[in-house]
Amino acid sequence: MKLSIIIPVFNEEKTIKQVLEKVGGIKISGVDKEVIVVDDGSTDNSRFKIQSAKSGSKSGGIKKIFHKKNQGKGAAVRTGIEAATGDYILIQDADLEYDPNDIKRLILPIQKEKAKVVYGTRLNRLPNLTKDESKPLFLIHYFGNRFLSLITSILYGQWITDMETCYKLFPKKALKDVELNSKRFDFEPEITSKLLKKGYKILEIPIVTKPRGYDEGKKLNAIKDGSIALWTLLKYRFVN
Repeated sequence: MKLSIIIPVFNEEKTIKQVLEKVGGIKISGVDKEVIVVDDGSTDNSRFKIQSAKSGSKSGGIKKIFHKKNQGKGAAVRTGIEAATGDYILIQDADLEYDPNDIKRLILPIQKEKAKVVYGTRLNRLPNLTKDESKPLFLIHYFGNRFLSLITSILYGQWITDMETCYKLFPKKALKDVELNSKRFDFEPEITSKLLKKGYKILEIPIVTKPRGYDEGKKLNAIKDGSIALWTLLKYRFVN
């Protein structure tokens, strides 16, 4: 099996080097991997750090693609998908919210032929209100995501707890004859809706993340992007 790990990047100079090292250092028995990093017109030092990243055997090889201007996460992921040569595709964010060590756990059901699509879920539990998860910003994202996941479940007939998760693992052939249009964060509902409409069942694996705030570089706008995600779910339920 060959796995293509796509890393969309926009202004992640503080973390991109470490993410590339962590992803590059992962070894999975029976799996060849390629790392495809797509810089989406960064205006900080992300581009320089990507350019200086080594593409040797330790990293498993890195394909480096640079957009001339910022187009959005969805556009960067689509560019990565076009360049991917793997049997399976996985999306990895360029910050440190998600632990690349979880990739091994996500791919295990694929290897055991127990699933064809695997999502890493952060939301199959209640918030821990004694820690940072009690902050209003976290709770807005938590309940907003749970609401969108509920709408996904109702519209597409499969229970899912974390539609907005970054960690989506799916076969490249699932996108055959599928047109992806998203340019921003609406990629998450679009790819989910189109996988479900093609009959793929999504297996969710619990993961633990380290959410960051807007002061640390978080880009998702809960109200604006949440509204777009809702419209995207409704739209693709009835049109292709």
